[in-house]
Amino acid sequence: MKLQAGLLAVVLAGSLAACGSGGGAGDADAAAKAHGPITIWYSNNAEEVAWGKQMVAAWNAEHADQKITAQEIPTGKSSEEVIGAAITAGNAPCLIFNTSPASVSQFQKQGGLVPLDASYIEERSGDVAQQYKSPDGKYYQLPWKSNPVMIFYNKKIFAKAGITDPKLQTYDEFLAASRKIVASKAAKFAIYPAPSNEFFQSWFDFYPLFAAETGGKQLVADGKATFASDEGKKVAQFWRTMYADKLASQEKYTGDAFVDGTAAMAVVGPWAIATYKGKVDWGVVPVPTSSGKPASEVHTFSDAKNVAMYSACKNRGTAWDVLKFATSKDQDGKFLAATGQMPLRKDVASVYADYFAKNPDYKLFADQASRTVEVPNVPNSITIWQTFRDAYSKSVIFGQEDVGSALDGAAQKVDQLVKQS
Repeated sequence: MKLQAGLLAVVLAGSLAACGSGGGAGDADAAAKAHGPITIWYSNNAEEVAWGKQMVAAWNAEHADQKITAQEIPTGKSSEEVIGAAITAGNAPCLIFNTSPASVSQFQKQGGLVPLDASYIEERSGDVAQQYKSPDGKYYQLPWKSNPVMIFYNKKIFAKAGITDPKLQTYDEFLAASRKIVASKAAKFAIYPAPSNEFFQSWFDFYPLFAAETGGKQLVADGKATFASDEGKKVAQFWRTMYADKLASQEKYTGDAFVDGTAAMAVVGPWAIATYKGKVDWGVVPVPTSSGKPASEVHTFSDAKNVAMYSACKNRGTAWDVLKFATSKDQDGKFLAATGQMPLRKDVASVYADYFAKNPDYKLFADQASRTVEVPNVPNSITIWQTFRDAYSKSVIFGQEDVGSALDGAAQKVDQLVKQS
């Protein structure tokens, strides 16, 4: 992987336009005040591209001497790898509107990020902003947008299984409905989280339920792993039962098992609504908890992507102005309308009440957005997640090790990783 990243860095160094970026940061104080053209990258998601193009056009129409040049993130094994390689090559763009919170500590360690103004971030996002603060007390990412993870269910499959009023609030209820679906052959599986071993896959099986079960805890808190707690083991055992009873599959799926009708449920956020339109008659509920907490108390994983300013940027004054423009109330509203994803700003449900009145499908997600949990902002973040995933895969998905023992062992390794940082 290091070789691959290095090769990619060489390619990026030779091929990317440096407009407003590149060649190192130079004098940081001068760069902070400098204005002029900048480059930005955004996601290749079609709806986000459409929003990005209109945002850039709106800015450029009013700032002829500070124009934005925008492009989709170059393709690679992952956006994190591409961004890391660009930092290494010294030609990252000024702003990237697709920065994964899990990668921030690594990008910061590389010297690739610029600290941002805390007062603007905290005013826009409110209390949720604190999860995105780095250990040194600074913000190297602006909390931009979230996709609160919930349980989508296929109404037709549930009806075929004889379930007209789905009860999915507790683990017992969820298991009972799952067994009925599979036994009736309404669908081959009740739910189909990816059983593969990438570090981020736990964000869409274990972590949302862990956030709910614990009332909003992160995977690491106060320098210690939290997932080997009683709550963590309850969540892991729930998923072990799903796999052991063949209610979830251990086989990798090519395609979308929920859209295809192979699975009756999916663990996903509101970005998927556009994907499901005209394909699935769906409903949505919060993720389950062992005791069946009311929806108003359930936390979940945020699945956020944020905006960061990169240290190769020469015109940081313009970059900061663009960042504020792109995350203004007006542009956040346009982003919500274009993508259905939740801007990470306080009181989103009331700020955009008209939108949610016209688009009731998204209302539950707006409420859920106020109770989201982010990945912990700690050094070695991705290694920590991979350590957890390795233990989870072996014990929970494939049943090759006792669940409790596996989590205990992984917690010890994670504690050591935290101490090393």
